[in-house]
Amino acid sequence: MLARALIVLLLILNLGVALWWVGRAPPAPAPVPQPAAGVELLEMLTAPMGEATASVPPSTPVAPPPATALPAPTVVQAGPPPAPAAPPVCRSLGPFDAAGAARAEAQLRPRVRALAVRQVQAESGRGWRVLMRGQSGREAAAATVSRLEAAGFRDHYVMPAADDGTVAIALGRYSSEAGARRHQQALAAAGFAAEAEPLGDAGPTRYWLDVSVGEEAGLAAVQRASGAQRSEALACGSLAAR
Repeated sequence: MLARALIVLLLILNLGVALWWVGRAPPAPAPVPQPAAGVELLEMLTAPMGEATASVPPSTPVAPPPATALPAPTVVQAGPPPAPAAPPVCRSLGPFDAAGAARAEAQLRPRVRALAVRQVQAESGRGWRVLMRGQSGREAAAATVSRLEAAGFRDHYVMPAADDGTVAIALGRYSSEAGARRHQQALAAAGFAAEAEPLGDAGPTRYWLDVSVGEEAGLAAVQRASGAQRSEALACGSLAAR
């Protein structure tokens, strides 16, 4: 009796399940995925039996233009610093007469950095003297002597009056022009208007070429080109100041 009741209960349950399955609502369709912007979907075309099924290729999406690449910076390799220029070398070449100096100058101008022609009055061989002229008389000369001694100049001699009554004061004799010029400059610095002059007749005028070259090695070639008999040291500053 119990077995029958179980069978009937199972039949009723199966029938209920079948009725629920038949009467339920159909499930909602799954959402169709949307393509990315600019990309079309593929469409499948159904061909007749026995023919190959053709597919339409999708449209190729237009890709954005590539970004413009910036040029790579140029790397400049720094070379070694330039070597400093050699200091100039300066010399005095001579002596020349007027014609020889002109020829030597024409030869040296293209070869040297700088060139100056210097004129020198040759010494007479009797030396030089320094003196002050124009004293109005012996009393004026004596007053000048007192001022000289007060300034430390004790080498002086009051010369005889000239025909016009003026008196000169001798301030020393020197064997070279350079010594006389130094004494004259010292007197001028102290406020005395002295003169330096050769004794006797002056010798002939001579010319020297003061030149500046780039290096010591070029001096010999420059001297040969000039035809100078002598080459003497020269401070380049004195040449640049002319």
